[in-house]
Order: sequence, then C-alpha cells, then structure tokens
Amino acid sequence: MTRVALAFSGGLDTTICVPLLEEEYGYDDVIGVTVDVGQPASEFDEAEETAEALGLEHYVVDARAEFAQLCLDGVRANATYQGYPLGTALARPVIAEAILEVAIENDCDALAHGCTGKGNDQLRFEAIWRDSDLEVFAPIRELGLTREWEQEYAAEKNLPVEGGNEGDWSIDTNIWSRSIEGDELEDPNYVPPADIYEWTQDPSGETEEIEITFEKGYPVAVDGDEMDPVELIEYLNELAGSYGVGRTDSMEDRMLGLKVRENYEHPAATTLLNAHEALEALVLTQEEREFKQLVDQRWSKKGYEGLVDAPLVDALEGFIDETQKRVTGTVKIRFEGGQARPVGRDSKYAAYSAAHASFDTETVGKIKQEDATGVAKYHGFQRRLAKKVTEDEDGDDETVELATDGGDQEQ
Repeated sequence: MTRVALAFSGGLDTTICVPLLEEEYGYDDVIGVTVDVGQPASEFDEAEETAEALGLEHYVVDARAEFAQLCLDGVRANATYQGYPLGTALARPVIAEAILEVAIENDCDALAHGCTGKGNDQLRFEAIWRDSDLEVFAPIRELGLTREWEQEYAAEKNLPVEGGNEGDWSIDTNIWSRSIEGDELEDPNYVPPADIYEWTQDPSGETEEIEITFEKGYPVAVDGDEMDPVELIEYLNELAGSYGVGRTDSMEDRMLGLKVRENYEHPAATTLLNAHEALEALVLTQEEREFKQLVDQRWSKKGYEGLVDAPLVDALEGFIDETQKRVTGTVKIRFEGGQARPVGRDSKYAAYSAAHASFDTETVGKIKQEDATGVAKYHGFQRRLAKKVTEDEDGDDETVELATDGGDQEQ
C-alpha cells in the first residue's frame, strides 16, 4: 500500500489535495500532518474537524519550542527581510522537519503540500524534504489549479469546506508574526481597514517601560521574571501589541521574482530586535558592529529562503556566537506611539566609558584633547588633495605636478 504525508491545515488548498492525491496521483492512503508553531486554537479545530469529515488519519505535532528557539537565534542575528522580522520564513523549515519525521515514522512513500507555484513556501518545504529519499508532490502547482477551480471541485466533491470561502484575507499566524495578504490588499494603493489587525491596537497615547534581560544575545527575562522562549514571546506579543507595536506594510520581493504586498504584525519580534540591537551597540566595537551587519544580512537572506541549516549559516553563526558572548545585560524599552524604543541599556561588558565621553572631563584617560589636532589635520587629506588637482580642469600639467609631488600643497 502506498502512503503520502500531506502538510494539512484544513483549508481549501490542503483539503482538495486529499482526493487529488488519491485520484490523480494514485496513492492508497493519505495522512494529514498539522504542526503547531503558535497558530490560534481555531485553526487546529478546523483541521481536526475537516480531517474527521474526510476520514483522514491526522497528526498534530507541537513544535512551538523548536520554533521559538529558532526565532531567538534570529534575534542574535538581527534577522529581518526588507524591513520586517522573519516569521513565516523561519516557521516553514520547522514545520517541514516535523512532517518529514511523521512521514518516516508512518512508512510513507511521499510528501505533499498545498502551495502554489507563485510563492516562497513551496521552496522552503521542499528544501527540507528533498534531503530525504521520499518523493515530493505539489498538486496545486503541478496541476496548475486556480482558486475558482478549487472551489468548484470542492463543491462537486462535497468536501468539508465552506465553498472555499476562508474570509477576505489570506492569513498565516505563528508565535513570531501574523501575515495578512490577498483580496483588496493586492492593490498597493489600497489602505487596509483596521479589522485586518488582531495582535496590535491603534496607539492610545499611553506609555509603559519594561526591562529585558539578555544572556549571550538571548532574551531570558522581562522585568526580572525569567521565562522560557515561548512564554516570553507570547507575553511580549500581548503587551507590546496593546501599544500598537509591530505593524509593517511592505512591498516584498519574493524568491521567484514576484513583488507582492504584505501586511505583518510582530509585536514581540519588534521589541526584542530593537532591544538586542541597542545592547549590541553598547558592548560591541565599531569594527564588530560594521562587520556583523554583513553577517546579519546574509543570515537573514538564508532565513528568508528557508535554508537556516546551510553550511554558510553554520559559518556565520560561528561569528555570531563569538560576538554574543558579551551581549549580556539589560535594556529598558518604552512603548510609545506604536514604537518599542530603547531608552536605557546596561552591561558589564560595555565598550563605553562615561568619564571618557563626557564633555565635563578634560582628558580621555592619558590622552589630552589637543592630541587630536594631528588627527584633525590628516582627516580629509586625500579629499582636499583630489579637489585641488581637479578644481581647474583647464589647469596646466605643472599645476597638477605641484599638487601631487608631496610638497607644500597640503593645507
């Protein structure tokens, strides 16, 4: 008997994949796998009810802890893509790994998903699955199906979906972010209504300050209360969201080259990323900060691609691990006007001296202020030289030679 494991949500796409895998692909048995990365309880209820109506063997895997840990790894890498924190992108490899494990445990011959051929998720799922010996299928993509066709097929087969009507928006939720797209939001000039948001409230003008504790780049406590990653993220989602923190409306460039309009909510992610960057600014040297921007950018790109297990990421994390040894301390965050703004930071590893930086002290240790005069004279020397030799394009060769012979031309 042939068996295929399907990434199953209970929505229109994955529901119609069940009979398609049997009828079009010839599989004797389909099992559905739903992976918990922090979705609302209603989504699991829908998946369970739909699976039961289909007579589908259904598994639910709790991967919240694994996903939350990956999100906090992303905090250490300041992981964002085109201005928003990575959420869906980081969740997909975790989901794919969990489904693969269930498939192997149940002697499946293949894996399947309900992604279209236009999005990123097909690539993220299959990057994990194609490491295995199992076949991989994508019925929606491979059969070139449209939403209209799916709705008609569901009605014809009397499948347990409400005519394919899953609401106006396409929504993906996990503990790190909530994405909203589709319908009128596909128009870049369309102003989203307030009801697309669930995690964030419009700023009320009220403010609140909290203190976040970091150990080696990882957030571990809020206002002195230690929390595990899942608990900490959920707590900050609720708190920061109540102040309107973490909304992004972006034109996103997908991996396949399409440009799409996406709306996101990510209160905890915004808060933790802002706090982490503030602490790094206190403890890392200028050279480390500049180079780490390149490292973070590459980590984020691989994260967006769903390739967080790539050899390059392992190498990048070697640098990140080294820098994060000193990213230990506290950051005060003020929620104000829809922002999570760092207003204080403290660490025993601070690469900073108040006495040296103060305008009220005469020296910087043993360095006197007048010692900077020589540096000031050299600063911009090449710029002045270049401007001098080009200020008069009609100048003769003798002028150019005088300006570049190392003589008395420097001012």
